[in-house]
Amino acid sequence: MLQPVDNKEDSHDFLLHEISKEDKMQRLINLDKLASRLLFTDISKAQKFLAEQMLILRELDEPDYELNFHLNTALIENLLYNYDLAEQQFQIAIEILNERGDISQLAEAYIDYAGTMLNLKKVEKAKDILEEASKFLKNFPDDRLQARLVCRQGYLDLYQLNYAKALEKFLEAEERIYALEPGLDIKDYYFITLIHSGLGSIYAKNEEPDKSIMAYLEVVDLCEKKGMKSRLSWHYLNVGNGYMSMNKPESAIYYFKLAIRAMDDVNQQARASAYANLGYCYMILGRYKDALRLLTLAYPLFIENRSKNLANIEWWRSKVYVALDKRTKALKNYFKALEFAKEAGDNKQISGILKDIANWYAENLEFKEAYDYQKLYEDAIENYLLEVKASEIKELEIKYEAEKKEKEAEMFKFQASGLQMKALRAQMNPHFVFNALNSVQNFITSSDTISASKYLAQFANLMRQNLEFSDMEVISLEKEIEFLKNYLEINEKLRFEGKLSYRVEVDEEIEEDIYGVPTMIVQPYVENAIEHGIRSKDNGLVVVSFSLEDEDTILCTIEDNGIGRDRARELQEGDPNHKKHKSLGTKITRDRLKILLKSRYKEEDVVQMVDLKDETTGEAIGTRVQVLIPIIEIQVPRETY
Repeated sequence: MLQPVDNKEDSHDFLLHEISKEDKMQRLINLDKLASRLLFTDISKAQKFLAEQMLILRELDEPDYELNFHLNTALIENLLYNYDLAEQQFQIAIEILNERGDISQLAEAYIDYAGTMLNLKKVEKAKDILEEASKFLKNFPDDRLQARLVCRQGYLDLYQLNYAKALEKFLEAEERIYALEPGLDIKDYYFITLIHSGLGSIYAKNEEPDKSIMAYLEVVDLCEKKGMKSRLSWHYLNVGNGYMSMNKPESAIYYFKLAIRAMDDVNQQARASAYANLGYCYMILGRYKDALRLLTLAYPLFIENRSKNLANIEWWRSKVYVALDKRTKALKNYFKALEFAKEAGDNKQISGILKDIANWYAENLEFKEAYDYQKLYEDAIENYLLEVKASEIKELEIKYEAEKKEKEAEMFKFQASGLQMKALRAQMNPHFVFNALNSVQNFITSSDTISASKYLAQFANLMRQNLEFSDMEVISLEKEIEFLKNYLEINEKLRFEGKLSYRVEVDEEIEEDIYGVPTMIVQPYVENAIEHGIRSKDNGLVVVSFSLEDEDTILCTIEDNGIGRDRARELQEGDPNHKKHKSLGTKITRDRLKILLKSRYKEEDVVQMVDLKDETTGEAIGTRVQVLIPIIEIQVPRETY
């Protein structure tokens, strides 16, 4: 995504003047800058510039600006609550980014895309997207994007009812994003509003209205100062709801009125809730006619959670009619409210309405009906309390499962590290080390000092790599392949003196320098192919190939033209040293892979061995080993300037 650069020639007036010129390319550039700037502060103008941009893009082939167009359109549709349209635009943008974008651009797009998925309540999809973004940022760290990622992770925890974890994430995101000052841009401020909205929501759920109001007021203050008006109606409503929960109707009324007047927020639901809650506040204050008028205005506006909201309106109308001594009308509305509440399945609401109906009958001296509805109330309140208990248990289970998974991941990592050290101790076959040094000695005694120096240096480098990697859990695939080639070349030139040849092939889809793999994971299988497959042959061949199995896994295939596993077993019976080495090499490596891939693959799929046979004679012509290797994030050093 192209990033606009702020300078005198990027002023708003200058750009408006520039877009009136005939040059389409310059017009496209300036429209892009203007639209990007106004996304969070003036959506209608941003939409106008994007519409003009789209017309120009039909004539000009400019993929970078097409990318910006789709990303900006996605953000606007998300702000306008058109989440399905936003999803479509994000998908188009990500497709372009996969072809020509860099990792930071992809990470930013994924973070924004996850927000839309959460709005669509596609929680698992959002989780997958955020995991991808997290992988990108581990490879290419970016403080700004990391703060935004943590914010989105907080909302993911919030949707999964893990409020304690969500609170931690929002507080971490807040600390991270304020650490970027004074270099905050308008999108950073937008994320600050998301962070404080999340905090306000958690405090409200935890019945801490003072903290909730303070968090929501931070959001309102920032939106007003920065001109971010697209969600102001909701933010005012949240503050008003906080005051209403504290039984401060006068303060609540002020913010409900602001929510109704916030015309830049197109969301009808927020305005409907503000009308209804304002009506409730007037009812509390005894302004019954105003209350009925506002409740009537709210009634047709509700679309989301319609039954629950209409139950509240009918319930509050009933209370007004009781206060106005219109008791027959009140009872009629109570029953309407009860019907809507039952549709919504809200036992708290149902129990409250039943309690009021029982009181109505008692005040009317109709004691049998009062008793009947009192019993119904007691049943409903019991069901509500059971729901609350079940919800608390569910929250604890979610928290327990999350902690359990984290501990399991730590344990797997610990086990893999222990196996890694065992594997590295057993890595080098003593026959290989002895024969290599013996060959170097032969070069020296035959006065071939050039070859001796060359191969001694190469052997020393291999040993140095072996020791260096013993302190590392993960290395780049590039280093793994470099180690393999070095190992195979020494075997080819020194140990087998030209009787062994090899090839290492890497699929062009694989980015060797940024893909991390467990340390020295392939070498034991290559060594096994040499020791038990082609050691006794004069024309041995080992082919090692790497390809992508999926976005998280590499498939490594080691194929030799050796004597086959059956014949190798026969020879091994008389050579216990080789048998022992095999168990310490490939077995430990297989165990490492099982741990690392436990959640994704069956154990039997991690390493598969295929006996290669001559189609005519059935004679063994080699072995193919297929190894699944997890792609692990590696830290890529930041560039310094």
